[in-house]
Amino acid sequence: MMKYKGYIGVVNYDDEAKIFHGDVIGLKDVITFQGTSVKEIEKSFKDSIDDYLTWCKEHGEKPEKTFSGKLNLRMTPDLHAQLVLEAARKGISLNDLINEKLSR
Repeated sequence: MMKYKGYIGVVNYDDEAKIFHGDVIGLKDVITFQGTSVKEIEKSFKDSIDDYLTWCKEHGEKPEKTFSGKLNLRMTPDLHAQLVLEAARKGISLNDLINEKLSR
């Protein structure tokens, strides 16, 4: 995993092509990068992010940010009711209860 300016990249190695290739995760926009060494892949990752940000600025687009903290979650109505009751018993919001459970 690589981080730069709030963006996260994941890298894979293609042993047939002898090349590292990566993608920035958590975006609808597609940002990719590649290199044949650690130094190249790190530079390519940063260059790709910088190119994306420059492109957005030049075109008046707002760059997408990764991981807004908002998550749409689907569950059964029974589980939903169970969680709401548990949160009410604890005197906390449903959101706080779910965050508490996921943090464990």
